[in-house]
Amino acid sequence: MKSRIIILLASLVALTLLAVAIRNVAADEFYKGKRLRFIVGYAPGGGYDTYTRAIARHIGKHIPGNPSAVIENMEGAGSLVAANYMFNKAEADGLTVGNFNSGMVTQQALAAKGIRFDARKFGWVGSPGKGWPTCMVMGFTGLRTLDDVLMSGDKLKFGGTRAGASSDDLPKLMDALMGTHLQVISGYKGTGPIRVALQRREINALCSGWESMRVTARAMLDAKGDDKLIPFVIHGHVEDPEVNDLPQYTKVIKGDENVMAFKAWANQYDFQRPLMVPPKTPKDRLQTLRLGLQRTVADPEFLAEARKSKLVIDKVTGEDIERSVEEILTISPGVKKKLMVLAPGKKE
Repeated sequence: MKSRIIILLASLVALTLLAVAIRNVAADEFYKGKRLRFIVGYAPGGGYDTYTRAIARHIGKHIPGNPSAVIENMEGAGSLVAANYMFNKAEADGLTVGNFNSGMVTQQALAAKGIRFDARKFGWVGSPGKGWPTCMVMGFTGLRTLDDVLMSGDKLKFGGTRAGASSDDLPKLMDALMGTHLQVISGYKGTGPIRVALQRREINALCSGWESMRVTARAMLDAKGDDKLIPFVIHGHVEDPEVNDLPQYTKVIKGDENVMAFKAWANQYDFQRPLMVPPKTPKDRLQTLRLGLQRTVADPEFLAEARKSKLVIDKVTGEDIERSVEEILTISPGVKKKLMVLAPGKKE
């Protein structure tokens, strides 16, 4: 009896290995000589662009057939243009991979105007990590701390891209849940243009993911006096001496319902800069891309580059994202009502 079980297990292992080998051969035949096209929903120079380019430089060697890769920046409406393109127009052939703001999933949950996709139907490849939404103020304002900001009235002008991005959402959430009176100047194409606007003093504050800003805004964070960009509040615990003593949103927001609403919004930070393919992409190609990304974010050469560039890598699988998407899209009516301040209008 025992020998039969051993033979059966050996046969199952052999069949599994054979299936993997057949799949790799098929993937090799498909991807050999091909080019992966990464659609980034923001302008060059920001965190989405930086992380995607790093992945694109390495992922080809972890996909059978070793395809090359090219980046295409499709900025607009806080990455909504890219999200709608990936759902409605991109070829579902396993060669076009999108990267748009995970906050757009929250916008779908709020039935916001302009959403032309169903996040449940994307093929989620995975994400290079999680994030820590943070707000920062320029030194020339004379403000340094959260208390300073809370007492500043309507003095601060935050640069934003579009509803669904932390640059827009966080100041609005602070108004709704903390009683501030902040201004949001929307319409910038990404954090790169917002940084330029800060330096020109067109605006004087910004909210964004710390995992991005610690890299892309390094010169401004290291500057002195009026030119210095100063973080003053954060969500999530990160082992970084620059920010680990900052006030936490969930500790300073008053009221259980308000805290619950903020946490529901922050769920999107469990999968930052996610990669996805269009609906109806063949499952075997989605699986090939998932495995390729998992191997990329564990690749010593990729990790060495990430450390050198101070990129934060914390693997999130496609299956992890599917669970997070479902959680976001099933928020309670009470939480949804609290978050409606973030929706620019009902879906047409």
